[in-house]
Amino acid sequence: MPIRIAPSILSADLARLDDEVRRVLEGGADQIHVDVMDGRFVPNLTFGAPVVQSLRRHTDALLDCHLMVEDPERYIEPFAKAGAGILTIHAEATRHLERHLTAIREAGMRPGVAINPATPLSAIEEVAGAVDLVLIMTVNPGFGGQQFWEPGTDKVRRARALLDATGSAAMLQVDGGVTRETIGRLAAAGADTFVAGNAIYGSPDPAAEVRTLRQRATEAAEGIRSA
Repeated sequence: MPIRIAPSILSADLARLDDEVRRVLEGGADQIHVDVMDGRFVPNLTFGAPVVQSLRRHTDALLDCHLMVEDPERYIEPFAKAGAGILTIHAEATRHLERHLTAIREAGMRPGVAINPATPLSAIEEVAGAVDLVLIMTVNPGFGGQQFWEPGTDKVRRARALLDATGSAAMLQVDGGVTRETIGRLAAAGADTFVAGNAIYGSPDPAAEVRTLRQRATEAAEGIRSA
């Protein structure tokens, strides 16, 4: 199970976004996480498809787009055209989750499903085998720099069991409060993909922080396998 680090540009210096992305990729980042907020599903407004399109012109990196929006089906075509590689939608944001996940794949992207801290895993049981990414939120979405939600570690453990039971090879991603202090236990619980914003871009050397986070996650995951 490879460890993947996905720096979130929500915490980057947006006036120097090209440089900020290049710095973390030089540190070995596996994908770039783009937080998309509409001011309705969450109380914040951030990036849209034009930012993804701009990023795509400057990098071949996997663009991992997390839609924190209502009516996510409206965004599928624009993000596909913009060059998104992964498009993750929230189970809480739609009544027709399976339909929209299928539409994402048909548009040429890899579908992901996200759930908020208070949403039970049962909300995604029926689609766990049909996605390429499951995202467990360990903060309530909307803002960067929030404190890690401690029960999230057990939720990650149960999500890993769900994916294993369905034979799914989907990434198990965690977003929210991922730092040097939390990444080890999340990796030990079964997560393999980690979104970090402030932890990376708030450090003096973002590239070095990517390497440190990977090392800590890898050591924790290997420790579980050898136990």
